[in-house]
Amino acid sequence: MQTAAFTVFDPLFPEREAESLVRLCEGFGSYGMYGRAPVEEELGRGLFQRHDAAMNFIQSGGRFGRKESPKTAAFRTNYFRETYAYSQPLVPGIEKFLHHDGFIDAARSLYGRPRIVPSIVYANLLIPGQELAVHTDVPEFRGCNRTQDPEWLMVVMHHSDLFEPWRMPIATAVSWFRGCRGGAFAFYPEGPDAPARTLPAKHNTAVLLDTDSVFHGVDRVAGTAPELPPLDLGTRLSYEGGGTWRLGNGEKVVARYVWDDIRFSISWKAYCFADEAELRRVREHSEDLTRDRILDLLIADLRKRGRLRREVPSGRALALLLIDEYIRFPKPALEA
Repeated sequence: MQTAAFTVFDPLFPEREAESLVRLCEGFGSYGMYGRAPVEEELGRGLFQRHDAAMNFIQSGGRFGRKESPKTAAFRTNYFRETYAYSQPLVPGIEKFLHHDGFIDAARSLYGRPRIVPSIVYANLLIPGQELAVHTDVPEFRGCNRTQDPEWLMVVMHHSDLFEPWRMPIATAVSWFRGCRGGAFAFYPEGPDAPARTLPAKHNTAVLLDTDSVFHGVDRVAGTAPELPPLDLGTRLSYEGGGTWRLGNGEKVVARYVWDDIRFSISWKAYCFADEAELRRVREHSEDLTRDRILDLLIADLRKRGRLRREVPSGRALALLLIDEYIRFPKPALEA
């Protein structure tokens, strides 16, 4: 298999600008736990939005096969996230990051598409003992996005290779600031059957790639960390000043950390278009997919593969069949 393209930036910014992003993180102040509500519609009712990645992490034990209870595994991967830009800057000082020339040039090269539209910037913070399950990101298609469709379904669509004419290519850059113990970025540019490559969470560095197609994750922060403190979806990670972070829910303090304990990354996403005509089709919603069209193509392919003989199963059963058929995760590696 051909190696998927990626670009490494080291350094990403002049040091003064890199430090300004650390100050921006501190000034933003408080970060909520990233969790998604279960699917409520009939197709896949009750499944996690990323049921594929969650169940693979629970069943496989992650990249190194560490088996734990589902509850513990869930909180290991429910990191802290807030958005710095969405179509436009939401936080003063993020403009240079959103419009980083190096990211834009690398995105053009990644897909061979000259019209790049930077769109989203968000921060992820992980505490000691947390990690990010191996996964591919949620893609987008004309007429299909996470505001109206289950996330697991869009991942299935991309892995099926049936919907490339409708896919909206997205370039993603992941950058790191301050550094931390552990927390390496693990990714599989040679495909899920090849060993992972890793990049340390080194201060003021970044990598740009197609994270919708390349499996990737984050190794456990602080390596063999102590047990996680008590967490729930209302827990927030807040900067107190003086290099100290507070983990808590309301007035209740669960734990405190210093900067060296925290893994801080900022992600950048941009849509990549061939030309203005393609961008116009997207904005005008011409040639959009419909849910009926999506399911018709998937069910026809399941029949072609011999996975469906007669009747189509119910919504939840169909969802599980689609995930099992199309998404093939890397196998756990032996820990060094």
